[in-house]
Amino acid sequence: MAEKIPLVLLPGLLCDEKLWAPQVQALADVADCQVADLTRHESVKEMAASALEAAPEKFALAGLSMGGYVAQEIMRQAPARVTRLALLDTSPRADMEEQSVRRRGLIDLAQKGRFKGVTPRLLPLLIHPDRQEDEKLTSIIFAMAEHVGMDGFIRQQKAIMGRPDGRDDLAKIAVPTLVLCGRQDALTPLELHKEMAAGIAGSRLIVIEESGHLPTLERPAEVNMALREWLRG
Repeated sequence: MAEKIPLVLLPGLLCDEKLWAPQVQALADVADCQVADLTRHESVKEMAASALEAAPEKFALAGLSMGGYVAQEIMRQAPARVTRLALLDTSPRADMEEQSVRRRGLIDLAQKGRFKGVTPRLLPLLIHPDRQEDEKLTSIIFAMAEHVGMDGFIRQQKAIMGRPDGRDDLAKIAVPTLVLCGRQDALTPLELHKEMAAGIAGSRLIVIEESGHLPTLERPAEVNMALREWLRG
């Protein structure tokens, strides 16, 4: 029997291990999965260092959204430890000023005790229009945000605001790389993924149809298939 591949999974903003639960289950025969805790630090550098400290010596790495920012930072800090890379629904770019202004406003509201996690009003940014009333899906999203909580949310927003622009670093990535995006991702659109894929030599771009920003939960079967092929090389 072939040895399982160590696989470190990095969640997004207001997400926890439930974001990757379908993949952990479906890939259990080929991958030894570990979901990093990205709730305890205020910078992407610290998040990456923490994930590296808990990770095996060599591992495959997949990150979604904020987790993709952390994955790119891991590639800057310890590229020799990563055997293959998957960047899902994320971006190589730093925040634009209007994005940072919006984040500072959300932090201010949270600090005034008005943290609401993910609300129904935010769902159109996160999931496909046809899934807005899918209670099984939305209950997972609400539960993840509640679990991360206000303090974790503030730390994560500060980390996201402070992340570097990583476009020049894409050319340094020299491991088999999958770039994956939901077709209807409203937060990190397909164009950003085309840019990433073009910047990483030999990378493969996969678009998940009828999916928004969270394809691991919205279209798990398609994502599982893409990750399985990526792990097999």
